[in-house]
Amino acid sequence: MTERLSFTRFENVIYPGFRQKVQKAETIVDVRNSFTLAMRELLRSAFEGKLSFEDDDIKLLPESDSRFAVSKRLLSSGKFKTIWDGSDLPRVVERFADVAVGRWKRIQKHPEKTDSKIRM
Repeated sequence: MTERLSFTRFENVIYPGFRQKVQKAETIVDVRNSFTLAMRELLRSAFEGKLSFEDDDIKLLPESDSRFAVSKRLLSSGKFKTIWDGSDLPRVVERFADVAVGRWKRIQKHPEKTDSKIRM
């Protein structure tokens, strides 16, 4: 039986703050930024600085069934691909994406309920 790596310990650290930021998001841009920051933190923690990551390495795709996309740059990296294929990292990212997409859809359906205020 093959051993699979687990990244839920990193998820458990990052997820509460991420969820709080997403719940307070007033715009779609806020949701996307919260997701991007959480993914950057997750990947840096998971790979312990062995790989460099950019903000668009994992993109939120709320209009798609997959909900997120991993950049070709990362998927072509042997180190990343090995861990991605042999761990629960895709499921962890999917759980973050599900929360972000849920808030995204709520903002789009009910923009009047997002506590948005015009700031002068």
